[in-house]
Amino acid sequence: MHLKMLAKPSSLQKGLPKTTRSLCPECLNIIPARIFEQDGKVMMEKECPDHGKIVDVYWSDKDMYLRAERFAYDGIGIENPAIPNATVCPNECGLCQLHLTHTCLTMLDLTNRCNLKCPICFANANAAGYVYEPSFDEIVKMLQMMRDERPVRSPAIQFSGGEPTIYPRFIDVIAKAKEMGFPQIMAATNGIKFAKDPEFLKAAVRAGMNTIYLQFDGLRDDVYKASRGAPLLETKLKVVENVQNLERPPSVVLVPTVVKNVNDDQVGEIVKFALKNVDVVRGVNFQPVAFTGRIDQEERSKHRYTLPDLVKDLESQTAGQITRDDFFPVPAVVPISTVISALLEQSKVTLTSHPHCGMATYVFVKDENNVVPLTRFVEVEPLFRELYELSVKAERSKVKFPSKVKALNILKKHIIKEKVPDGLSTAKFLQMMDTMFNDSSKGSVAKFSWSMMFIGGMHFLDNYNYDIERVKRCAIHYSTPDGRIIPFCAYNGGPTYRTEMERKFSVPIAEWRKKHGGEYT
Repeated sequence: MHLKMLAKPSSLQKGLPKTTRSLCPECLNIIPARIFEQDGKVMMEKECPDHGKIVDVYWSDKDMYLRAERFAYDGIGIENPAIPNATVCPNECGLCQLHLTHTCLTMLDLTNRCNLKCPICFANANAAGYVYEPSFDEIVKMLQMMRDERPVRSPAIQFSGGEPTIYPRFIDVIAKAKEMGFPQIMAATNGIKFAKDPEFLKAAVRAGMNTIYLQFDGLRDDVYKASRGAPLLETKLKVVENVQNLERPPSVVLVPTVVKNVNDDQVGEIVKFALKNVDVVRGVNFQPVAFTGRIDQEERSKHRYTLPDLVKDLESQTAGQITRDDFFPVPAVVPISTVISALLEQSKVTLTSHPHCGMATYVFVKDENNVVPLTRFVEVEPLFRELYELSVKAERSKVKFPSKVKALNILKKHIIKEKVPDGLSTAKFLQMMDTMFNDSSKGSVAKFSWSMMFIGGMHFLDNYNYDIERVKRCAIHYSTPDGRIIPFCAYNGGPTYRTEMERKFSVPIAEWRKKHGGEYT
C-alpha cells in the first residue's frame, strides 16, 4: 500500500516584512496587506481604496512570531473537494481544491437559539431575527458528508450553536454520531442544562458524548456579567461537579474567551482550577476574542489580545509553572502524524494549520503543585525534525518494522532522562509512544500515575486581522445543510457564510414561535 504524504514543507512566505492578502472590514473586498515589525510587535497594515487604511496588531511579540514560522507545513487538502476549480479564496468555499488542510475537527451548529444572550457570541437568534435549526435528517446528511471526506474521515465532531443542548433531539444526534463512527464527540456548551439536569448529562454520556467543551471565562461573576450577560460561575462549577459524580465521566475542556482589560487577569486562575480538577478536566483551550461588527482602532487597541499575550500572562500568573518556551504552534506536531501514518500505512489526522493560528503545550500533572510540561523532559525541536525526516523515508519504504524501531530510538535519544517526572519513567513514556506507533486509537494510550493535560490557545480571525493564507490552512470546518464544508474563519468572519447559510435555512422568530409555542429559547 502506498500513501501520499499528508504534509510537506510549507510554501508560506517567511520572515518580516512580508505581504499577504486580507479583506477590507467595511466592504469585504480582497486587498493586499503588509505584515511588519513595529516596537517588537507584529502589525498588519492594509488600505482599501474606498475605506482607507487599517492597522492592527497581528501578534504582539516578533520573536515568538518568527519562531512559530519554523514549524510550518502545508497539507494536501482533500481528495474529493466539492468545488474543484475555485480561483479566489475565500469567496468560493466548499471545500475547494485551493484548501490545504483536511478536516481535523467538524463544527455542526444544531440551532442558533440559546438560553443566554452573550454580547460576544458568533450566533444569536434574537439579534438575527430568525431561527436556524436543521432537521434531524439534515443533520445526519451533514454528518455523513464529513465521514465521506478523503483521505481522512473527519474524526471529531463538535456540536455547537447557539446552545446545542436545547436542540430537541440533542441526545439522538449524539447517538447517531457515535453510530456513524466518529471517535470523538463533543458539545460546545454554556453548561446550563448539564448543571441543572444531571440526568440529561448522564443521557448524553450514555449516547456517546466524549467531551464537554465548556465556556469558562473566569472565576469571578463580574467576568461573566461582562462577557455573557449573567452571573454564571456557580453554573460552571456545578457542571464540573456533576461530571465528577458520574461513574464514567466524559472529559471537560475549559474554553475561556479572553478579552484584554476584561478577564486577561484570569488565565492563570483558570489553569489552576483545571489542575485542581484534573480528574475530569483534560484541557484548557483559550480563545482570544475575535471582534465582530465595527469597532474603531482605539477600542481594538484596548481589548485586542493575541497568543503571545496569553502565553506571557500564563507564565507570570502561574509563577513559571508553565512558560512561553513550553508552547509550540499547532503544526509542530505534524511529524508525529506523518510517521504514524507511514508506519501504520493509514492516513491519520495531520494538523497542517497555519503556524500563527494557535499555540499549545502538554503538561503532566501529579497534583496542582506537581506540574511538568512535556517540553521540560523532551527535546522537542530536534525530535520533531528527525521524526519528519524518518516519515519521508518510511513512507517510501516497503518494510515498516525497521522504521518503527528507528522512531522509538529517535524518541529515546531526545528524552532527558534525569528530568522525567517521578512516576512517569522513561520506559513508561516509551511504552505510550510504542503503543501509538502500533495503534493510534484513542483507547490505546498507556495509563500513568500522572495525568496529561492540554493547555493551548486558538485565535480566530476577524475582519481587522484577516489573513487569507490562514484561511487556506484552516483545520476546523463547518458542515452545512447545502452540502458545503466551510473553514471556521470564513464561516464566522470575512464573507461570513454563517449569515448566508442561516438565512437560507431559517424561519422568522415569529413564525417559529407560532409553530412551537413559547419563547424561542
